[in-house]
Amino acid sequence: MFCCASNAQVKGLLQIRAVQGDNVLSWQEGGIGLYRHDTQSDELNLSQGILDFSVDLASSWSAHGVLNANQDPDVGLGFTQAYVKYQPLSNSDYKWHVRVGGFYPLMSLENPDIGWTSPYNYTNSAINSWIGEEVRTVGAEVTIKRPAKRFNSAHSFSVVGATFKGNDPAGTLLSWRGFALHDRQTTLNENVKFASIAALNEYELRWQANQVLPFEEVDGRFGYYVGMHWDYLKQSQFRVYYYDNNGDPTKVNISSGQYAWDTRFVSAAWLYKFSKKTRLIAQILNGKTAMGGNLLINNAFYSHYVMLSHKENKHRVSLRYDYFKVTDNDTTAFDPNASYGEGLTATWRYDLSKKIQLGIEASALKSFAANRAAINFNERISQQQVMLNAQWRF
Repeated sequence: MFCCASNAQVKGLLQIRAVQGDNVLSWQEGGIGLYRHDTQSDELNLSQGILDFSVDLASSWSAHGVLNANQDPDVGLGFTQAYVKYQPLSNSDYKWHVRVGGFYPLMSLENPDIGWTSPYNYTNSAINSWIGEEVRTVGAEVTIKRPAKRFNSAHSFSVVGATFKGNDPAGTLLSWRGFALHDRQTTLNENVKFASIAALNEYELRWQANQVLPFEEVDGRFGYYVGMHWDYLKQSQFRVYYYDNNGDPTKVNISSGQYAWDTRFVSAAWLYKFSKKTRLIAQILNGKTAMGGNLLINNAFYSHYVMLSHKENKHRVSLRYDYFKVTDNDTTAFDPNASYGEGLTATWRYDLSKKIQLGIEASALKSFAANRAAINFNERISQQQVMLNAQWRF
């Protein structure tokens, strides 16, 4: 990290990887693969290029931004977060701050590192892979905190509330691709591809594009979420959120091919430190999403993961199990949306220095998606990948 002025800080991350993928074409290339990489990625790749900066604008105001560079599926550069923060100085026992702009809701305990990356696995859980794809707050968020020290207590509590626009198409990928496992974050105003499923050829879905613009505003409504954080002695952290984009499923932007999906879910995440070296992280996501007149598409979705991570000197080893499922609750026969799967990811990281890290990760998953048969693929597939990673912080 370096300072470019007395009131500004810039830090960055460059991560290069070599991948041995499988022959199932990634969803990024219009395939049915649930990994970011495939056999076309069997070369050096820029997996993360991140600039994370903050600038103090006044005693209580600051500006923050995260700029991401990607080379897949195309070379691109864009912001994943850009917001201003107001955090007044106060002698009150309760502390509060406001964020306004584009940012992640702080649901995840898996992604606390620079630019919303994970210090544990290189491949995110199915839950946070989807959050990184289709969920971003473009609005205002208020947090009120009861710090433990102020009350001579072992417990800290925070209450969070936000309202936002955009995020109307959230749910598109879950319905037509299902969950995936990767670390590719969608930049603001970027589109995400998925396979050309047969249902999009039907008259009822004639306006839907073969891609999603996750942060587009379609129906003019405001969405919201509320959350609560509970920390105990810096040993246990718990976060629970309820999110509702308040989408009007009858609205569609014909020019961009994007529907407003009515998407709502509950997320609960827990981190427990057995010791300074070993921790357990788990998260559950449960929700519903619907679009179209008379709820043409109406799905429920669920996922959970459990991760165990141990750090010994310069080494960190992490093992994670994922389960994910989408349940088709509508009667639209030409558009089957049911999918499910599970995955196992093992990662070793070694800190060569404070700035340079090396690592290797092996991952395997198996999945089912009912809509694959109509485009001449097996409904059930198994995938594996191995990655070698080199990372430089500055």
